[in-house]
Amino acid sequence: MRKVMRSDMSFNEYQTRTSWTAVYPPEKALEYLSLGLVSEAGEVAGKAKKVIRDYEGVVGDEMREALKAEVGDVLWYAAQLCTLLGYNMATVAKANLDKLAQRQEAGTIKGSGDNR
Repeated sequence: MRKVMRSDMSFNEYQTRTSWTAVYPPEKALEYLSLGLVSEAGEVAGKAKKVIRDYEGVVGDEMREALKAEVGDVLWYAAQLCTLLGYNMATVAKANLDKLAQRQEAGTIKGSGDNR
């Protein structure tokens, strides 16, 4: 088993390391990874719902760790999707920040729709 030795790895290094644990049918990669991503995002949402319902909106240490684990799973699927699509995560992250900066500059950060 390979262990991660430091906590300051880059997106691209993380993406490369996700391949060490990637096991799914290659002919169904898009479907598998997309379903995995929304499934894990749903687990994040489920835990957030429980924080509201059971903990009066307060995220305690145990829930914080549980959410960290689920967000990590979301990242794994996002990394594998980037790989499938031929992008590295740093490029995708930068493109997202650029898009958001353009929206902020245009005063459309609070709108809806993809092309604003």
